[in-house]
Amino acid sequence: MADPSATNSADGLMIAVIADEDTVTGFLLAGVGNVDARRKSNFLVVDAKTTVPDIEAAFKDFTTRGDIAIILISQYIADMIRHLVHNYTKPVPAILEIPSKDHPYEPEKDSILSRVTHMLG
Repeated sequence: MADPSATNSADGLMIAVIADEDTVTGFLLAGVGNVDARRKSNFLVVDAKTTVPDIEAAFKDFTTRGDIAIILISQYIADMIRHLVHNYTKPVPAILEIPSKDHPYEPEKDSILSRVTHMLG
């Protein structure tokens, strides 16, 4: 059963972002950001002060919310919680690892790409 706080299907589903400040800002400027009446947002800015448990909590929250369809996570941040990303198997929300300004994308580290490659042989 979907989360009762989630938007209904007529309202559509959102994209969540877990990334550095520059990446999150870019997505917010593109209109991805949302903060609901309970002050819950669909993004987490990760900086030097952000702890791994905070990142894990945001990831777990976003993957269980009924109003999120896609989670964009910077690959270097996904590396910090690789065990959670690797063990996540549900199709929705989809997890997409993205590059950041200071950390290029490395396909061999991407859990989803590895699964697809393995399935295709």
